[in-house]
Amino acid sequence: MFSVTEAQLLAWLNPLLWPAVRALALMSGMPIFSQRNVPMRVRIGLAVFISLAAQPSLPDMPVQSLDSPPLLMMLLMQQLLIGLSMGFAVRVVFAALEFAGEVIGLQMGLNFAGFFDPATGSQGTASARFFGSMVAFLFIAINGHLLLINALVQSFHAFPVGEEPFHFLRVAQPQAWGAEIFRMGLWIALPLVTMLMFVNLVLGVISRVAPQLNVFSVGFPLTVSIGLIGMVATLPLMHQPFMIALERMLAAFT
Repeated sequence: MFSVTEAQLLAWLNPLLWPAVRALALMSGMPIFSQRNVPMRVRIGLAVFISLAAQPSLPDMPVQSLDSPPLLMMLLMQQLLIGLSMGFAVRVVFAALEFAGEVIGLQMGLNFAGFFDPATGSQGTASARFFGSMVAFLFIAINGHLLLINALVQSFHAFPVGEEPFHFLRVAQPQAWGAEIFRMGLWIALPLVTMLMFVNLVLGVISRVAPQLNVFSVGFPLTVSIGLIGMVATLPLMHQPFMIALERMLAAFT
């Protein structure tokens, strides 16, 4: 007669449970996969698949009995905290690129045309939406999903299950990551902002030299045209700052 003891069941369940919970929290917190049009069944299936595929690379998981609710809740909170923080780190990089688009659109004059984004439930602009769409494609093109899965596996070595559940907060300091949005966003937008500021300075000189010229009717299409040309010219170079920012944010988990 085939029989399974509780110890054997826990030995089979624990190595899959904690990676699946951490991966599911990552899927629920990161861009692209956390959108409303991605079904929950897809997220759960991907989390289970990642936990199964990563078993050879994961350290030994502690065999935790399921009849201890306080300790079980602490371990679940640890996995949710680390997974959501990893998704938040990726979202910070995406938000930095969108903030760069906001700054560039402000200098170009495109921010006058705002619209409601149903995917995020917030007000957006054309330039920020364009940068957000491009960075989503870029994330897949540079194998950012593989880099994220590697960081997820390495996080079990850096922050193992069961040892000081809130040690991650003291080491990674995720509450300070919000400042990275403005620092990285301004760093990415600086070349185009400098070029557009030079164009505005030239228009100011022209308005002083030739007062009869209506600088508003000439300046708006000129700044929009030069801004669009600059955006197209800098798109092939966007992968370098994006990769650097993504690796720096995920370094906290490795």
